[in-house]
Amino acid sequence: MSDELLVRYASPTLAALKVGNLISYRYRDTQAVVEQVATWNRMLNDKGVAITLLSSKDDLHLLYVHRPHLLDAKLKDEEVQTLLCPLGYPIGSCPHLLKHLQERLDSQKEQTFPHEIGLFLGYPTQDVKAFIQNQGCRGLCDGCWKVYNDVDTAKRIFAQYKHCTKVYLELHHKGWSIERLTVQRKAL
Repeated sequence: MSDELLVRYASPTLAALKVGNLISYRYRDTQAVVEQVATWNRMLNDKGVAITLLSSKDDLHLLYVHRPHLLDAKLKDEEVQTLLCPLGYPIGSCPHLLKHLQERLDSQKEQTFPHEIGLFLGYPTQDVKAFIQNQGCRGLCDGCWKVYNDVDTAKRIFAQYKHCTKVYLELHHKGWSIERLTVQRKAL
C-alpha cells in the first residue's frame, strides 16, 4: 500500500473539500493494512484527517478517510439524524455512529450495502434519502453520487473533485508528500 492510494481516491478529503471518501482495497495481508492505516493516522490526524478500517472480509478492505470535524457537523444535522435513527444509529458522537456503521457493514443480516453511508461521505441529505427511497433508481444524474435534486450544483462539485484529484496526483508524482498535500484543518 502506498500513499498514492490515498491521493488517487481521497484527494477531495485531503484538500478539505469533502467530508470523506471510501477506498475499497484488495490486499492479502490484513495486518499490513492495519499497520498502514495506523501510520497514515499518525501522519494526518494533526491535520484533521482520520482513516478508519471500516471492514475487512478476506482480502477486501474498506477504508474510510474523513474529516471528523466536518463529519460531526454533518451528522448533527436534524434531517440527517431523522434519516439515521430509524436505522438504529445512536444519537451521539461520531465514534458511536461510525461503530454502528461498521456493525452494519459486518452484519450477516445485511443483504445490501448500507446506503446511508452517503451521509458519511458528505453527499446531500436529500439525495441520500431519495436514493434509499428509490432503491438507487430514477436519479437525474450520476457522478460521485446519484443526484435526485440539484443537478447543476452536483455537476460543479463533481468537476471540483475531479480537478482536485488530477492536481493532487500530478503534485504527488512530482514528489509532494501526503503530509504536504493534506490541508491543515481543525485538529482531532
